Amino acid sequence: MPMLGGALSKVVAVAGVLAATAAAAPMSAALPEYTTAEAGNPIVAGWYADPDVAIYNNRFYVFPTASRPYAEQTYLDAFSSTDLITWTKHPNILTTANVSWARYAVWAPAPIARNGRYYLYFGANDIQSNSELGGIGVAVADRPEGPYTDAIGRPLISQFVNGAQPIDQDVFVDDDGQAYIYYGGWRHANVAKLNADMTSLGTFADGTTYKEITPSGYVEGSQMFKRNGKYYLMWSEGGWTGPDYSVAYAMADSPTGPFIRLDKVLAQDPAVARGAGHNSVLNIPGTDTWYIFYHRRPLSETNGNARQVAYDRMNFNADGTIQRVKMLVKDNFADGDALGWKTYGGAWSVSSGQYRTTASYGGKSLLDDNHVNATYDLDVTVTSGIGDAGLVFRAANVGTGTDAYRGYYAGITPAGRVILGRADNNWTLLGSAPLPVVAGQRYHLRVVAGGSSIRVYVGDLTAPKISVIDATYASGKSGVRVYNAAAAFDNVAITNQ
Repeated sequence: MPMLGGALSKVVAVAGVLAATAAAAPMSAALPEYTTAEAGNPIVAGWYADPDVAIYNNRFYVFPTASRPYAEQTYLDAFSSTDLITWTKHPNILTTANVSWARYAVWAPAPIARNGRYYLYFGANDIQSNSELGGIGVAVADRPEGPYTDAIGRPLISQFVNGAQPIDQDVFVDDDGQAYIYYGGWRHANVAKLNADMTSLGTFADGTTYKEITPSGYVEGSQMFKRNGKYYLMWSEGGWTGPDYSVAYAMADSPTGPFIRLDKVLAQDPAVARGAGHNSVLNIPGTDTWYIFYHRRPLSETNGNARQVAYDRMNFNADGTIQRVKMLVKDNFADGDALGWKTYGGAWSVSSGQYRTTASYGGKSLLDDNHVNATYDLDVTVTSGIGDAGLVFRAANVGTGTDAYRGYYAGITPAGRVILGRADNNWTLLGSAPLPVVAGQRYHLRVVAGGSSIRVYVGDLTAPKISVIDATYASGKSGVRVYNAAAAFDNVAITNQ
């Protein structure tokens, strides 16, 4: 089976990611070191959760749970990309029609390739006791995108052992070729050996099949990877529908532990998203660049299933411990869409890597964020018209209309000004300064808002064009806006101070 651009003498699974020990994939190693999903989180459209990742045949694959009502979780989709920016959807790679014993609650797919085939481990039926049919299954396919079919005609793990509900599995292959499956819900985690056929369980030296490895705080969502000879177990804590859902980790010298909890890695950010959890980890082959893939809930959503797939950079300290992950906000629109943006008036589209709108009187597009003290950056081009275009920040009560929001706006106009004002279904000018603006030319706009201090920069980021004190609005949504002008926006980035 050709993987990562050629035949390999050995393949090692790292948190579900296939990495070549013989040589790194040229495509993967050549990627820039992204700080986050540079084209914006979420990375794919739709409600999805529990993402796991793999690299097959020079493509990155994401395998998530379909985050739908319980009885409708009867299928799995996958997404693939060559650059971690643009993703192709592969629908229905596994459905309950291809698994005789699965009825619903098809959860948390875990991918791996071995023996010339592609394996996908999944949970089904959400069993609540050993008298019910369900648990962790294994499906197999000849292609990464499937279709996958049940490999053994029954669950691989069908019973509660050591108190662990058989869900939320991850598969890891160590340097010596031994495969392990980590799993468990209901606050208990187990590890078992997989035989070389990848469809049956082996035993440990003491003759047992399962070892409990539950660390302090564990709830669900096991994830294993290896770096510099150390084994990292990650898991989710808190309730999956609540804001306290998060990711923690432990390190060990053995794939079976002991795993002593060290710290949280990822938690909600009230400025960006809630309920961040159930993660996987991606290492770019041939590099020490790592990303954490996870799901999270938009701030304005209250439905438990309103979850989206995202990724951010994961960094390590010199001693191998993991730094806490920052959920960054960026969008360079290189993926050709505007996922996560909501429009209020105007006609909006993405083309040539820019977010564009025709002229309107107050057309807006906003993110679902709630920043307080932040630095806002974006590139803005007034493409036509005599009005202005720029940044909305700390906005609330947003609607369609010229000044239909409560918040601040900073923009530039070909009339030769940079302006800053406050809206509340009317307009109050807070500051204005001369600025030569040419239609069709791109300008970098930065706003630094900390407490009551607001500073606006254009081009020159050392000296503000406008500096005011105004404490009317303390927090709110961020986005872009035009007034009597058409415009293009790019390279949006928002950073907490």
